[in-house]
Amino acid sequence: MLYGLGVALILIGVFVILAAFILIFIASFRGKTEARGGGAIIIGPFPIVFGTDKESIRAVLWLSIVLTILVFMLIVALHLLY
Repeated sequence: MLYGLGVALILIGVFVILAAFILIFIASFRGKTEARGGGAIIIGPFPIVFGTDKESIRAVLWLSIVLTILVFMLIVALHLLY
């Protein structure tokens, strides 16, 4: 079951990336070619955040903090169950 969930999440990620490339390609014909973005690498409880501007960095930072809290809650819940 977890194997199927992992494969499904990977496929969803690939489709999101493809959709982003298609949207940027379509926007290039209209003359609007501004692209912003950011990302996070979470090593243990510490997020390493990078991005192209302050707004995207702030959004990715908040998302990585929420994700870290959710992972900790999941770990504690699984530990209490087993």
